[in-house]
Amino acid sequence: MKNFTLLKLAVFLLISFSCATEEGSRLRVSTPESVGVSPERLNRIDSMLINAIEEGRIAGAVGLIARDGRIIYNRAFGVSDPEKGTPMQTDAIFRIASQTKAIASAGLMMLFEEGKFLLDDPVSLYIPEFTNPRVIEKYNPADTTFTTVPAKREITIRDLFTHTSGIEYAVIGSPMMKAVYSKAGIMGGFGNDRITIGDDIRILGKQPLVHHPGERFTYGLNVDVIGYLIEVLSGQKLDEFLKSRIFDPLGMTDTWFYLPEDKHQRLVRVNTEDENRKVTGMAQDIVNYPLLKGTYFSGGAGLSSTTKDYATFLQMLLNKGEYDGKRLLSSRTVELMTTNQIGELNVGKDKFGLGFEITTEDGQTVLGISEGSFAWGGYYGTTYWADPSEGLVCLLFMQQFPLSHGEIQNKFKAMVYQALDD
Repeated sequence: MKNFTLLKLAVFLLISFSCATEEGSRLRVSTPESVGVSPERLNRIDSMLINAIEEGRIAGAVGLIARDGRIIYNRAFGVSDPEKGTPMQTDAIFRIASQTKAIASAGLMMLFEEGKFLLDDPVSLYIPEFTNPRVIEKYNPADTTFTTVPAKREITIRDLFTHTSGIEYAVIGSPMMKAVYSKAGIMGGFGNDRITIGDDIRILGKQPLVHHPGERFTYGLNVDVIGYLIEVLSGQKLDEFLKSRIFDPLGMTDTWFYLPEDKHQRLVRVNTEDENRKVTGMAQDIVNYPLLKGTYFSGGAGLSSTTKDYATFLQMLLNKGEYDGKRLLSSRTVELMTTNQIGELNVGKDKFGLGFEITTEDGQTVLGISEGSFAWGGYYGTTYWADPSEGLVCLLFMQQFPLSHGEIQNKFKAMVYQALDD
C-alpha cells in the first residue's frame, strides 16, 4: 500500500511538472507584479505614447511587453484610421515589413536542420544566376553606366543572413544601386500581383555587387534571396512553407503576406509627416499590398501581423526553439541565430546574427537593453526586441513613413527597463 501511494504521488508530480512546463512555454496574461515589474512605472509608457499622439507626432500605437512568458502590458493608443477616427485595437494588423526577415530566416534554418544546405555553401549552388559575381569598380551617375571586377569569392548563404553579401536595396538603397537595379527591372517591393519572388531574384543574381562578399555590412535584398531559397529547397511557395512550418504550429492566425478578406478591416492605415514633422494622411494605393491577391512573397518585407502573433514567434526563440509543446528549432540553432556572425564588423555599436541585430556590451550602454538581446524593426514604424537575460519580449507597432520621431521607439525601450522592479 505504501509503495502504491508513493507511485501515485510520483505520477501526480510528473503530470504536474509536465503541465507546468507546457504552461511555462507559452504566452499568457498575468500581472506585472507576478514577474517583478512595477505597474505604476509601466503606466509611464502610457503617458509618453499619449503625449506623442496629442502632439501630433503619431496617430496611434500598440505596445506589448511579456516577461517570463507572461503578457503584462498589451495596450492600444490613438486611432488606426485618422480619416474615420477608428480607435486603435490591440489586435490591429500592421505591415511589419523588415520584421519578415527574422521569420524567413527561421524558416531557412529549419531546412538547415534537415541537411538541405550548409551556411557556407555558395548561393549559386542552388540559384545558378549567382555564379561568378562581379563588383562595381567605377560608376557614372550621369548615364548610370558602370564597370566591374570579379568578386574575390562567391556569395555564401551565411552572407545573406548577415547582410554582408554586397547586395543592396532596390527601393531604399543608395542612389547608385537603386539606378542599377531599376535599369535591370528589379522591383524589390513589399509585394505585388504581377511577378513572383523568383522572377526578381533570378534577375538580381546577375547584377553587380556594391562590395566584395564579406567585406562589410550592407542592408539589402538578402533575405528576399533567402525567401526564394526556401522555395527552391523545400519545393513549396514561401507563403505555404511559413504557414505550415511556423504560423500554424505557433497559432499565428493573423500573420499573412496577403490578408484574407475577413481581416481587411483590421489593417492599420499608413500615415506620413508634413513639413513640420506632424502626422498627416497619405494616399494608400502604394501601401495597400496586404489587400491584394498577390503572387510576390517577399521574404525580406512582405508580411503583416499583430503584436501578439509576433510576440509568440519571439517567445518561441526565447524558449530556445519550442512553444506550447511544439519544437520548431533546436536550441543550438537558436544559439547560432542569436550570436555574432559578422566577426569584427559592426552594425553601429552592435553585431548581427542570422537574421537579428545582437546587442553588445557597448550597445547596452545606449538604452539599457541587455547584452545578448536580439532585435530589428520594420519600414513602417514597427520595432521589437527579445532579451534572454531578463526574459523579455517587447514590441511597439506604429504605421507611419517617414517616421522621423525615432525617439518614441527609444523612449519605449528605455522605459521598459525602468519598470523592472526586482
